[in-house]
Amino acid sequence: MTEQDKDKDREKDNFLYPRSTYRGQVKPENVVFNANLQEFAQRVNYICNLETGGKVPPDQAYKQIRELWQQLTQSKKQLRIGENPFQSEEES
Repeated sequence: MTEQDKDKDREKDNFLYPRSTYRGQVKPENVVFNANLQEFAQRVNYICNLETGGKVPPDQAYKQIRELWQQLTQSKKQLRIGENPFQSEEES
């Protein structure tokens, strides 16, 4: 694969899967969850567009989105997002 082909692949990936810069509290679990959340949003968008275009029936779209939601919820639990077992030094 040439450098030009690699550049085209990168451009295509950036177009199809854009990522926004994370600007929240920088902790590894927050950054990972943000990436998961962005992927969830993009996949839901694709499913909605396929359903709108008549390529996927509504019940199948719903099931796919529900499964993605469950995966995102599991990710949140595993990363312990929203839990605060210890106060940060700033809060004391």
